Amino acid sequence: MTTINYINTPEKLTAVCALIREASWLALDTEFLREKTYYPKFCLLQIATPDWVACIDPIALPDLGELFAAIYNPNIIKVFHSCRQDLEIFFQVTGKLPTPIFDTQVAAPLLGFQDNPGYAMLVSSFLNINLSKAHTRADWSKRPLTEAQIEYAADDVIYLCQIYQIIIKKLAELGRADWLKQDFAELSNPDIYHIDPAKAWLKIKGKNKLTGKQLSIIQAVTEWREKTAQREDRPKSWLLKDELLFDIAKLQPENISDLAAVRGINERVLHRYGKELCEIITAAKNQPPIPLHEQGRPTKKTQQQEAILDILTALVRIRAEENSLNPSILASRKDLEALLFNDDNDDADGCPLLHGWRYTMAGKELVGLLKGELVLGIQADKLAIMAAHN
Repeated sequence: MTTINYINTPEKLTAVCALIREASWLALDTEFLREKTYYPKFCLLQIATPDWVACIDPIALPDLGELFAAIYNPNIIKVFHSCRQDLEIFFQVTGKLPTPIFDTQVAAPLLGFQDNPGYAMLVSSFLNINLSKAHTRADWSKRPLTEAQIEYAADDVIYLCQIYQIIIKKLAELGRADWLKQDFAELSNPDIYHIDPAKAWLKIKGKNKLTGKQLSIIQAVTEWREKTAQREDRPKSWLLKDELLFDIAKLQPENISDLAAVRGINERVLHRYGKELCEIITAAKNQPPIPLHEQGRPTKKTQQQEAILDILTALVRIRAEENSLNPSILASRKDLEALLFNDDNDDADGCPLLHGWRYTMAGKELVGLLKGELVLGIQADKLAIMAAHN
């Protein structure tokens, strides 16, 4: 059984940093809480290599500068599973992101798994181990941590080490070891983890059903909610739930009495922010909304557009079969629609087919089809992609 090093003193931290600096790669995971806060509360950092495993206590160690300096060494690969929340903590603590990284959730579909497979699925598939769920809802901020909690947390990186080694071996055997470099590089883009309150409305589902004053109001109120949640470090839903944003946008309350009549409004929010919210709503009604990005995509496609999508789907199926992938992993119908209705097919925003391994495998040819540079034809009783003859 692997000995778990619990790191809760500066001396132990210095010792584990020496081990980190000798590693070529590290498996990492975090435990955190954010039920009562806007920002995640960093509670534990697990690190492992094939030779050792450590659970580092950031609550007991307020100064982690030496640790992050060691981890951020660009010669050390940082291995995660579903890294975004972990990297959000790294970015919050240090103001920057580590490179290079490897994410097993991103890599696994290249080996035939579904898109975004869960960690338990990979552990079961690769190692034939069923993960315990005993401490899934544990309060990781409470001290002391039990021995069972520490073992539970350590297991995640112990198994991650094993999974990583299997995945990179299989990727190399398939000649796909370099396919994910761009995908992983994009995960270390600070823009992903820097939340701009002015753009928070873009994540609100159903916003495309609003127009004019309603859209302007939901944009303004969502920005206010994000700023207030950040400033006070409290969950956004504690201020206004998403459904309340829509009710406010539709009812357009002009004063505190009108706002109080909105079903579900929190009394604390009403008394503390009511006047401010009414002023924001009134101002928003008198200014044009930020245009929706979805405007370029028609709500109902023509028969010609459906036919083009069918042709693009055929190319996807060809390339997926050649590479032993499920076509839905390579591109969904929604992805193809994003490509078709993109005003500039060289702009990767919002379309996974325009970057990373998907672009290499099919995206470049799909763009060629849409530009008329390539055609889909039949050769030797098989579909084939050929250069267009003008």
